[in-house]
Amino acid sequence: MKKTYITSPSLPELEEFIPYLEKIWDNKWLTNNGEFHQLFEKELADFLGVKYVSLFTNGTLALITALQALRITGEVITTPYSFVATTHSLYWNGIRPVFADIEPNSFNIDPKKIEAAITQKTTAILPVHVYGVPCNIEEINELAAKYGLKVIYDAAHAFNVKYKGNSVLNFGDLSVLSFHATKVFNTFEGGAIISHDAKTKERIDYLKNFGFADELTVVGPGINAKMNEFQSALGLLQIKRYDTSIEKRKQIFNYYFEMLSGLEGIELLHPNNDYSGNYSYFPILINKEVYGLDRDEVYELYKAKDIYTRRYFYPLISHFPIYRALDSAKKENLYNAERVSGQVLCLPLFENLEMDTAKLVCDVLINKA
Repeated sequence: MKKTYITSPSLPELEEFIPYLEKIWDNKWLTNNGEFHQLFEKELADFLGVKYVSLFTNGTLALITALQALRITGEVITTPYSFVATTHSLYWNGIRPVFADIEPNSFNIDPKKIEAAITQKTTAILPVHVYGVPCNIEEINELAAKYGLKVIYDAAHAFNVKYKGNSVLNFGDLSVLSFHATKVFNTFEGGAIISHDAKTKERIDYLKNFGFADELTVVGPGINAKMNEFQSALGLLQIKRYDTSIEKRKQIFNYYFEMLSGLEGIELLHPNNDYSGNYSYFPILINKEVYGLDRDEVYELYKAKDIYTRRYFYPLISHFPIYRALDSAKKENLYNAERVSGQVLCLPLFENLEMDTAKLVCDVLINKA
């Protein structure tokens, strides 16, 4: 039987990409704000409905640079329920992460727990739109205004997600995207910072290019995080096919939701009318006491049938040796995150997933075999 993985990259037809490659070969402009880079940046901003886009070679360097751009220091409150790059970006900037628990239903950081964690050393909040579900934006913004804090959203999962009709990327001081191969929108690797004013974009663009303002002037301790022309060219093609790709993912997502709703011991992440998602993930929570099997047993059940699900996010970031000594990493402070991390399983979801395979995914869960 053919193996089915949690995801498979969405790609255009190769023949569509070849003319772009030929142009890159002809003009020999491979990186450093090339023709495709400039065009992709403009078209992406228009597509997403945002003012300014700064393209990066990957999302992790974009996170690191976003913190540098806003001159964040001291302590930053963030979630333990995310990919480890979220917290690593703080560590690389010499910032102390402070973990706050998540909401039990959205899996996003809980604003009430954020407020309880604020001290005189707190300078910013780094929330994550987990699985593309928007955070409690209004409450986070109120906290930021009340305590004078910056907000940088890790929006790695939230490409083209809208909240009450507006791009989720327009909230906070900055938002950071990932275009990794596993994302709904990929440029092989890649990422971006979304900013809201020209001055901030200018600083970001200096920082991602060694700090150069011009040939002779370095204005800050920058890094090399530029997106190259190959990634940019692919991005231009991906914009054109995005709606078709998402519609296919939506069909799989809706099928899973219909088949698995009401299954005892299986909790689904319920969408709501406040946002339009991108169908990036289909997480379930498995309650052993009700379902009869625990999450890891179900994981192995799928694996025996060559279906590779993912325990995403497990373990929590707060469990890793580099962070578990933090006071905020104590399990008693992270009750909801601990529960969700111990029960979560993400099912295969990608553009070219065959409906027969999606049916098998559901059958295994329904029949426990």
